[in-house]
Amino acid sequence: MSHQMVRLVMQLAVILIAARIGGALVQRYLRQSRVLGELLAGMIIGPHALGRVSLPFLHDSLFTSLPGPVPISPELYGFATLAAIILLFIAGLETDLPTFLRYSLSGAVVGLGGVIVSFLFGQAVAVWLLPGVGWTSSTALFLGTLSTATSIGITARILSERRKMATPEAVTILASAVLDDVIGLALLAMVVGVAGARAGGDHLAWGGILWIAFKALLFWGVCTGLGIWLAPRVSRGLKWFRSGEAIAGISLGLALLLAGLSEMAGLAMIIGGYIMGLSLSQVDIAHDIREKMEGISQMLVPIFFCCMGMMVDFSAMRHVLGFGLVFAGLAVISKLIGCGVPALAMGFNWRGALRIGAGMLPRGEVTLIVAGVGLSSGAIGPDIFGVAVLTLLIATVIAPPLLVRSFEGGPGIRHQDDDRHQQTVRQVVLPFPSAAVADFVRIRLEKAFRNEEFFVHRIGVTPPIVQIRKDEINITMTQHDQQLLLQTAACHEGIMRLIVLEEVLVLKDLFASFNQIETMNEMSHDLLNGLFPGS
Repeated sequence: MSHQMVRLVMQLAVILIAARIGGALVQRYLRQSRVLGELLAGMIIGPHALGRVSLPFLHDSLFTSLPGPVPISPELYGFATLAAIILLFIAGLETDLPTFLRYSLSGAVVGLGGVIVSFLFGQAVAVWLLPGVGWTSSTALFLGTLSTATSIGITARILSERRKMATPEAVTILASAVLDDVIGLALLAMVVGVAGARAGGDHLAWGGILWIAFKALLFWGVCTGLGIWLAPRVSRGLKWFRSGEAIAGISLGLALLLAGLSEMAGLAMIIGGYIMGLSLSQVDIAHDIREKMEGISQMLVPIFFCCMGMMVDFSAMRHVLGFGLVFAGLAVISKLIGCGVPALAMGFNWRGALRIGAGMLPRGEVTLIVAGVGLSSGAIGPDIFGVAVLTLLIATVIAPPLLVRSFEGGPGIRHQDDDRHQQTVRQVVLPFPSAAVADFVRIRLEKAFRNEEFFVHRIGVTPPIVQIRKDEINITMTQHDQQLLLQTAACHEGIMRLIVLEEVLVLKDLFASFNQIETMNEMSHDLLNGLFPGS
């Protein structure tokens, strides 16, 4: 036991250091998401690469490749599973439920189109190019599900940097991404059920598949409905503790409990974590839970991505490299077609359709989670897992330059003149003397919008990007060093300016309470003398 714990601690140490270095290098020099760096770091240090090198003080390699579908130790895979549940729990907390329930028609059509076309493309490629794979086989179903996933974080960062977050294309992408995630997890629930039935030796006909899909969606619907209904009562119970740490800890415990029940019901554990986060997303303590979970998320989630990279078997992947390139290429094309064609039908021109399709291209955590579930359940092998990672890398690298180029040109909406007032983007720029002051005011504005019953969702960390939504109102707030930039449609500019003005007046009264600058200087001088006598 002692030897195993020493190995585990050293494994975690190497993983954390490698993941952080890899993420920082990729973000700083390649201008890509940290996820790619963490994934590549895992591929380098994993049991199929440097991890197999024997270390003298261990008398063995640090990451020994184990037999079975998962090449890493159960203890390490347990950390990765916990990180995946936390990742989906936080994703659920950050989901705008009112927008999900009242999403715009264009977002719904684009999201559904992208899911359906991508799923069918993924299945078709598996059936046509892999021997012995049928339309209802676990491999084809998993590859189809892999094709549907979208990572909105990369797209949001690019749109924010180009100040396009309030455009019709960006709003449609954000609404579609919510639907993508929910449908993708529902598909995962169904596919896991099919894979489990096949592993038990059951023969599946279309009736059996439909029954599994019905059970999966029933569990999803019942748990989500009960969770949303019980969330206010749970929130009142959690407030009794009067401690943010206790509230966040119990909330995470409930997420883990529901994750375990999901696994017992034949679904993936991450689905239970997402349902619990989604259920608590609208209670007034949701923001506090997210803030308290930020630290543990920053520590554990890189372990998950790094462990996913460690599962890539280069020798097994070599035999399906051609298939992987074809699959990745068609996964990109299927998103462009599946999201672009419905966008054309919803009033966008070809330029707007290309922007929406490019914005839905990046793959991220959901792709890796689906692939990891398939690998651990035995539904797919190391070769197909490698295909999933290759698809993630290619789609995520292609998307940013394509999205940037697509926004060079005119508007993306047909009949622009008929609705110019609705589509014109207005912005407010607030300069400050320092980044620290800008941070302070941004946090105050977030609270002010929440007090007005807006849903405030932070979708970017560097730079801070905040999405603010209420019904049809969509506001984006971005911090660029010493500046805050707020953007919204022209028809909602008055509301945005009014809330910002009210908060500015509150801050003015706060600073005016110090009477005058001289008094503040004297106070600062006295404080410095108290802290550093003689200064």
